[in-house]
Amino acid sequence: MTHAIDSPSPWVRRWAALIRPGGRVLDVACGRGRHLRFLKSRGFSVVGVDRDEAALAASKGVAGIEIRVADIEAGPWPFAPDEFDGVVVTNYLHRPLFGNLVGALRPGGVLIYETFALGNERYGRPTNPDFLLKPGELLHSLEPLTIAAFEEGLISAPKAAVVQRVCAVRGDSNPAPLDAV
Repeated sequence: MTHAIDSPSPWVRRWAALIRPGGRVLDVACGRGRHLRFLKSRGFSVVGVDRDEAALAASKGVAGIEIRVADIEAGPWPFAPDEFDGVVVTNYLHRPLFGNLVGALRPGGVLIYETFALGNERYGRPTNPDFLLKPGELLHSLEPLTIAAFEEGLISAPKAAVVQRVCAVRGDSNPAPLDAV
């Protein structure tokens, strides 16, 4: 999913309204920071993590954006449990991190996740099945979160791709207020 630097994902834009107003939000594998800037503009306290220092340079020094350079695949998870009201992940998959993503959420915290799925190899990168979600994989990998929304299929914009998208809430027995999004 190729995006302009300042163009946040429509999925993230839609579901960010479920995150606690003024909350602390983590953008995992944030790259150049398109979601960091969007979430900051919505009044959230934002933290971005990525191993690519060159990509992070686009957000480094921007007031209100905290940047962490870390290789979260090879090194330790750099965040405490229950540290965030929201976690955003787009265009990134490293299955061993699912537990860390869930654990990083405070009660009532929201996970917004969107990445490529099997079938995407027909449309472009990634093509390696290790980096493509299996059918329904996000639904079965995020327990004990409560699923607010899930989509799986072919999108046409910004380019043709097969994706899975989920918005899930931690430990909230009440249904998500879908009218708010």
